[in-house]
Amino acid sequence: MAAAAAAAARRLLRPSSSVSVSNTSRLLSSTASPPPHRSPNTNSPVAFNWSDDDANNPTTPPPLSPAKNPELPPPYDPFSKKPALSEPSDPTNLQEIFHRMRTEGLTDYAIKMFDGLSKDGLTHEALALFAVIKDKGTMPDVVAHTAVLEAYVNAGPAHWRDAVRTYDRMLASGVKPNAYTLAVLVRGLAASDLCSEAGRYLVDMLDRGMQPNVATYLAAFEAYVRMEKVEEGQLLLETMKGKGFVPDEEAVRRGTVKRGHVFKGVMNLLFGK
Repeated sequence: MAAAAAAAARRLLRPSSSVSVSNTSRLLSSTASPPPHRSPNTNSPVAFNWSDDDANNPTTPPPLSPAKNPELPPPYDPFSKKPALSEPSDPTNLQEIFHRMRTEGLTDYAIKMFDGLSKDGLTHEALALFAVIKDKGTMPDVVAHTAVLEAYVNAGPAHWRDAVRTYDRMLASGVKPNAYTLAVLVRGLAASDLCSEAGRYLVDMLDRGMQPNVATYLAAFEAYVRMEKVEEGQLLLETMKGKGFVPDEEAVRRGTVKRGHVFKGVMNLLFGK
């Protein structure tokens, strides 16, 4: 079963033409009209509707134009230990990152999303995502929104509001986030020590029927400990438990550095130890 899924993934992720870039051009184009009702996995030319206030903002994702002879990535190998996508040399250089999205398309970001969903055991959702790319020749809106959101959270604390705004506009456009989208947002906010905001989107995940992986909830609770907001973290934990969340002690021990006050604080917060 796993081998069949991997073979299917390789077929789905084999880039066949420049359609990825041309569809990315449509995805990041702006328009004033509201989006029609559609499947959360389908592409639309109204994915990003930035306000007029953003016109002079150099870190706003610009409308994309088709690239000439873009270099597409090699077929995805689910057994490779190499990262699905090389990280930018300077994550704060948003102009360069958005330029790459505009000229190279979002295929690499789609592969990264597929990789993240698959590692969390969400293989069916991952394959459904790429079936849209293969069968319809379009890039799912969720990939574009998540790529921009991830660029903002990786750029540091100064851009966290841009990340949240991107998420809010994603929802307003009728695009449903997946577990990878929310994991990116939670971990990015937590890395900027915005623990309350990170906790809010952990609850959002649970409300949407998603279970955060250990790296995601651990990042948030570590932020609560670092910021000495343990009581708030305990309230969050109780809220999450009321929605069916159960922290995995063994996974937490594997996923964190087993020393220092943060580790002790997290273990005490989550497990009373």
